[in-house]
Parts: sequence; structure tokens; C-alpha cells
Amino acid sequence: MKATDPREKIRTRAQVLDDFARPRSRRVVFTNGVFDLLHAGHVSCLVGAAALGDVLVVAVNTDDSVRRLGKGPGRPLMSESERALVVAALEAVDCVSLFDEDTPEELIAGLLPDVLVKGGDYRPEDVVGREVVEGAGGSVEILPFVAGQSTSDLIRRIGEMDP
Repeated sequence: MKATDPREKIRTRAQVLDDFARPRSRRVVFTNGVFDLLHAGHVSCLVGAAALGDVLVVAVNTDDSVRRLGKGPGRPLMSESERALVVAALEAVDCVSLFDEDTPEELIAGLLPDVLVKGGDYRPEDVVGREVVEGAGGSVEILPFVAGQSTSDLIRRIGEMDP
């Protein structure tokens, strides 16, 4: 079976809302992140998130949004279009959309996913969009953190390598 072109999974906010907002017949799962250097922790979280529903929508921070987050000098390492494409190439991911705000709260409020997912470095009470999702009958799931898997850790380890 031939793989779908991952670019076909990248959608504008309007397209995401047209395709997946309520009312709907499928269980929609949502997560978000920077995904600067895709690693095993990201993959574990995305695969776990996909297992919680029928459709996995992933929101990726734009370059400007990443810079405002203060991730560090030179971040993001990859452009927003590159990061979106890499995430979209994963089989577990059904849809990718960029967001330029500091948080994906506006997109979450429009989409009202059935399940809002974050990795184990979050506490449920700190998840952006939790109140609106739970208020609409959805749930928030915190998936296990994969120890030693973070983009910052990878950048540090690469910096310590001999050329």
C-alpha cells in the first residue's frame, strides 16, 4: 500500500474546523507542541494519543510562537513548514495545523476535541484548554513521559559531540 503524501494532512485552522468540529461522528483527539527535533518521546505520545480516538489532530507552533515561548537561542531549529511535514508523515497523525498564538486555546475552543492529550511533563490542571474541553464533555489525558527524551536534551548531547 502506498503512503499518503504527508502534505495532504497539513490543514489551515478553517479546514480543521470544517473537517473535525462538532457535530461529528468520529472521536477526535487533539495535542500540540513545537516538535523541533522529533524524538522517541514525541512518537510515543503521538501513537498513544492516536489510540484514544478515531482522528488525531496535532497543532504545531509557528516559528514566531516558538520564539515567544523562549525555548532558547536559535530555536526553532527547523522551520514551521518542516516541522509540520515531519509530524504529518507519521502514520498515527491524521491532521496537522499550525498555530501562531502563544497557546492553542482558540483552536481547542473551536474544535472541542473529545480528548485533549499532553505528555507526562504536564499536570492536568495546567493543560491549556482543559476547562473548555471538560465543559463540553471531553477529557484530558496525560500520557507517560519518556525519560531522557527531550529536544533540549538532544541539543545538549549533540553539542557535546566531537566534530
